[in-house]
Amino acid sequence: MTVVMVSGTGTEIGKTVVTSAVAAAALAAGRSVAVLKPAQTGVTPDEPGDAAEAVRLAGPAMTAVELARYPEPLAPDTAARRAGLATLSPAEIAQAAERLSADHDLVLVEGAGGLLVRFDADGNTLADAARLLGAPTLVVAPAGLGTLNSTALTAEALRARGLTGLGVVIGSWPEQPDLAARCNLADLPAVSGLPLLGAVPQGSGGLDPQAFRRACPGWLDPTLSGTWSAESFLAAWPA
Repeated sequence: MTVVMVSGTGTEIGKTVVTSAVAAAALAAGRSVAVLKPAQTGVTPDEPGDAAEAVRLAGPAMTAVELARYPEPLAPDTAARRAGLATLSPAEIAQAAERLSADHDLVLVEGAGGLLVRFDADGNTLADAARLLGAPTLVVAPAGLGTLNSTALTAEALRARGLTGLGVVIGSWPEQPDLAARCNLADLPAVSGLPLLGAVPQGSGGLDPQAFRRACPGWLDPTLSGTWSAESFLAAWPA
């Protein structure tokens, strides 16, 4: 598993923090890691983007690459068109990931928003890059009400394209989860057909980077170089 796509079920659900946690846990396990952000939207040329945030949280030993940047916080295709800038093709994303995989044990390709957000005028998405790479997709989902439908749809879209879903990580687990969030721990795997591979505590992106790196293995399943157990987590948060 050299290249892993990281896709959310929507926006602002903790995808960058999860990417950073997976990177930090892999680094702690002695693996070399790169994070590839194909299209960064909604930031100016001199602002740090998601790739830079991953370096800040996971550590400077990680490689970070950004392929394109668009100023407005829109889907990459729309943002590129409005800015008069070139779009990215799935082949360009796949080629960049393959170059990084030549000298890294793990390459995390962080998408923009959800799996089917358009990258170009032809309607190509992160799923098309995953197909070219033959890479599994890690799905980041919110904890609460409404997440079952969006996660099930994302898993269904992966299967319809012949792609592998690696599992689901909850991007922001609340300190005091409500009934819906607690029920979703068991229901997410049931509706998506994907294993639950972790839960990142809400606000983790605001931790001191050293504290973040120490804690992140405890948020992730051994599949992601962590020590977290879905069975133990469900027992700790009964519905």
